[in-house]
Amino acid sequence: MPSSVPRTAAVPALVALAMASGLLAGAGAPASASSGIRIHGIQGTGRISPLVGTPVAGVPGIVTGVRTSGSRGFWIQDPRPDGDDATSEGVFVFTNSVPTVAVGDAVQVSGTVGEYIPGGAASGNQSVTQIASPTVTVVSSGNPLPAPVVISERSVPSAYAPQGDPAAGGSVNGLRLKPRHYALDLYESLEGMNVRIGSSRVVGATDPYAELWVTVKPRENDNRRGGTVYGSYTSQNTGRLQIQQLAAGSPFPAANVGDTLTGVTEGPLDYNQFGGYTLVARTLGTVTDRKLRPETTRPQRGSELAVATYNVENLDPSDPREKFDALAGAVVRNLSSPDILALEEIQDSTGATDDGTVSAEETIVKFTAAITAAGGPSYAWRTIDPENNKDGGEPGGNIRQVFLYNPARVSFTDRPGGDATTATGVVRTNGRAALTLSPGRVDPADAAWTTSRKPLAGEFTFRGRTVFVIANHFASKGGDESLTSHHQPVNRSSEVQRLQQARSVNAFVKDILAAQRDADVLVVGDINDFEFSATAKALADGGALYPAIKSLPAAERYSYVYQGNSQVLDQILTSPSITSGAFDYDSVHINAEFARQNSDHDPQVLRFRP
Repeated sequence: MPSSVPRTAAVPALVALAMASGLLAGAGAPASASSGIRIHGIQGTGRISPLVGTPVAGVPGIVTGVRTSGSRGFWIQDPRPDGDDATSEGVFVFTNSVPTVAVGDAVQVSGTVGEYIPGGAASGNQSVTQIASPTVTVVSSGNPLPAPVVISERSVPSAYAPQGDPAAGGSVNGLRLKPRHYALDLYESLEGMNVRIGSSRVVGATDPYAELWVTVKPRENDNRRGGTVYGSYTSQNTGRLQIQQLAAGSPFPAANVGDTLTGVTEGPLDYNQFGGYTLVARTLGTVTDRKLRPETTRPQRGSELAVATYNVENLDPSDPREKFDALAGAVVRNLSSPDILALEEIQDSTGATDDGTVSAEETIVKFTAAITAAGGPSYAWRTIDPENNKDGGEPGGNIRQVFLYNPARVSFTDRPGGDATTATGVVRTNGRAALTLSPGRVDPADAAWTTSRKPLAGEFTFRGRTVFVIANHFASKGGDESLTSHHQPVNRSSEVQRLQQARSVNAFVKDILAAQRDADVLVVGDINDFEFSATAKALADGGALYPAIKSLPAAERYSYVYQGNSQVLDQILTSPSITSGAFDYDSVHINAEFARQNSDHDPQVLRFRP
């Protein structure tokens, strides 16, 4: 994910210049190739090869893996290691065309040493040392492979990464690897080598790209459903490892969080744009199903108001009926038909077709009908149509937030005049707070909401008590560097906008509380940030709100699984009148842990007595 932090003297200038194209290839390289070089000499004791840009000749190794699609090439490993645990004995040979070698071939490779950056230099990703433009000589075939290095709970350090060099913009690229001290250094010291894991728990379900995540540390921040919880910027889950397989087109097992990848998984250790260090399996274990099942939250009692939030992932009328039915069934069965449901990512009635349509009426009517058909209530709804292509998301889709509410239990206070560009406000009427527009948007002209979804505010009444709900979908994390970035700590550039958005919503909530100190206010939605983040702190500023997911045990705080981390993105925050009373919070795990998903988010439900 993009970032533009320049390299400094920690990486030679010739390297930094070449990195702009994503490939480190030295300027002014020697005309003649260096002979007698072995792989550990190419890899060196750091992340950047000391021979970058240098032609090398006759580099010996045994082929340990062949990749015939994508970035085509093969891995070789020196069977005669140098004994230095900081230097890898494996390297990728980039052929561009389908390689003609086979696993077990002993080869000699001549070519040019380079450093390829998956995603390009602006991504902040680390680079992969490789030999490009190769000439390959097969010396013999059918050789035994170098013994795999076993990656295990005991071998992976608990510390994640060293602090980056301040003089190098926070980069670790110029530092010597310390594989016994830091997990990232260990993985880098094994880059390109033949590695093995034993039976390991799945912590990230199989995705559409035929990959999954496991942990080699079964007790590391584990939760009762089998995941690995991400609870702090300073406490990374070091045992996570992405698994792919080398055999292009071969069936890849479907696995859910909590399943076990059983037996031996073995192959070269790669690094890619979408997950960092990845075991590309030549031998893949089998999946043992641990029977994880979707959760169901309890129904609300008669005196309880149940408010939920659910990101339905770009729902539009062209989606198959099965998606509508599955999402609707989840609302009825898994969420127990909440009284108020804030939806995120409802697209307009023509979906991603960019024809100027902004109304989502067809999408909403189709979804509410599916809920009724599934045995749920006949929900009424309210929303504000956005301006065309002004709120981000899929071009043409015009995603927005929508309120569904059960009129048999809740009434909505309509105050007309709300539109895409007009801000709702707060007034004090008869000693109580009220919205000037309901539904209405919160401060849509604020620069915080540029190319992002504007908050939707609504005024509801339950058993004679007014409840204010503000539905949100904050700016995404696109643009943040990955956890395996060469910048440590990583750059989180997207946080800037979410911080501004949080301050905007916090100020609006404070306006309500200034008009009525005991007002019941719920800020709900896809906040796109963690409960420990600066965004969450800004939302809660001054005691205006409380992230209700913090009422759960730490191991149960998650609504999304990303790269093997079970983490919080979706939240419900409560005003003091709700926080000080009894409320019941549930993160209902029905999607994020599963290979088959109706959405990539888990819905959140809060029940309380207004």
